[in-house]
Amino acid sequence: MSTEPNTEPVAAQRLLPRRIGLLVTAAVVALALDIVTKALVVANLEGRPPLELAGGLVYLDVIRNPYAAFSLGVTGMTWVFSVICVGVLAAIIWVAPRLRSRGWAVGLGFVFGGALGNLLDRIFRAPGALQGHVVDFISVFGPNAQYFPVFNFADSAICVGGALIVLMAIIGRDYDGRSTREAKAGE
Repeated sequence: MSTEPNTEPVAAQRLLPRRIGLLVTAAVVALALDIVTKALVVANLEGRPPLELAGGLVYLDVIRNPYAAFSLGVTGMTWVFSVICVGVLAAIIWVAPRLRSRGWAVGLGFVFGGALGNLLDRIFRAPGALQGHVVDFISVFGPNAQYFPVFNFADSAICVGGALIVLMAIIGRDYDGRSTREAKAGE
């Protein structure tokens, strides 16, 4: 036990702990759920009629999606979505060392895991590298994207993560744990 006085600046002593572990945990959970569910539906449901669940509220309906989320985009642009995805992943990795907010860590972790899940489909699934079609299988309110586009758990993780990040911004929490409202009041 040292008897030397603490020489860290007072501001540094008040910093919240880093949240990289929380980001990684959220990303791993999102990615694992995405990979496992895609493997199960491809192995058990592909080529079959949609499976009705919850009295028709949800259908498991396997499709191969060459487009962006919610089937938006143009055919032949799959490689562009892959490049954008790599940029998003790189931005999250860049922010991670300064991450001190739990909400931001979970939100960014879900976005990271979901984006990586869909990127892996684009890299490793047919028709080829950076052109692969994403496996989508959740259709709500009706089969075959009758009422809402078919999606997967990666898409859900991205949407939930994005919503959590927006919520953090609305309540005035920055990724580094500071309150944006307190910072504005101090100016």
